Order: sequence, then structure tokens, then C-alpha cells
Amino acid sequence: MVRWVKKLFHIFIISTFCICFNISPPAFLKPSNRVALISGSLIKRAEIILLLDTSESGKAVTFEEISKRLNVSVATITKVKKDFLMAENIKVFLQRKKRDTPPVELKITGEIEARIIALACSEVPAGCARWTVRLLADRCVELQILDSLSFKSVQRLLKKHNLSLT
Repeated sequence: MVRWVKKLFHIFIISTFCICFNISPPAFLKPSNRVALISGSLIKRAEIILLLDTSESGKAVTFEEISKRLNVSVATITKVKKDFLMAENIKVFLQRKKRDTPPVELKITGEIEARIIALACSEVPAGCARWTVRLLADRCVELQILDSLSFKSVQRLLKKHNLSLT
């Protein structure tokens, strides 16, 4: 086992098995200040790191003990510890990652929204008493505004702009 010491924002990490705060743990990690942490998973991450801290007792709690106390798997503890060691500082470690892109790219842009709303405000097609969301969706596809469009998307769009078809 290779022993190494790395200073990381008031934290000394000795070997790959110990985490030791050289000062008291930051206030936002303590149980009384957990209101600042919104997500339950972030609270668990903070609790895991506090249990891995060896500064007060001199020895670390085993992964199995932490697993039983916090009801998490040993793999989770290993991942949290690795993430902690790789983080720039504690605040970065306890923040959720932001997505670079949305999960699915939006089909309806501002220009398309405007065209659908204009279509909804236009004359009703012959043979129909009024516009319906299904009729609007089908007409958008016919006019090649979009390749495909769900009536639910039209419904959300109208609700978003507080419009009704009556």
C-alpha cells in the first residue's frame, strides 16, 4: 500500500483509505445545518463522508458499518468516497451535476408555437364546428409545420399560453 498525503481545502487525505479533516468539518456537513442540503441523496453523501472522517476517533468506520447505519450499499460508499477525493472542494462535491443538454431536444420552438397559435385563431376548416387539439395537430402535419406532432403537445402549448379552443 502506497501512502500519500494531499492537501485539499482544509482536508488531509492520507492513503486511499482515510479521510481526515484537519479542522472541524464544514458547518454545512453537520446534522443541525442539513436544511441547506435539499436532496436526500446529498444528505446521504455528506453523512458518508462524515462517517469516513478519522480526525476525531483516529480510526475510520468500516464500509460495512456505514452500509448498515445509513442503509446504502458498499458500492455506493466506494463511489461517494471516490467522488469526494476527485472533487475540487466540498461544495462542488455536494452539488448536483447540471445537464449539458435536455434529455430530448424540443420539437416546438418559439416560431412553431406562433404558427400553431395562429392556426388555432384562424378559420375552422370546412365541415368542422370548431378546432380540436387533434385537428390542430393533424393540420400542422399537413401544412408541414412539423413532421409529426402529438395532440398532447398542442394541448400543453395551448395551456401554457392560457388559450382555449371554445
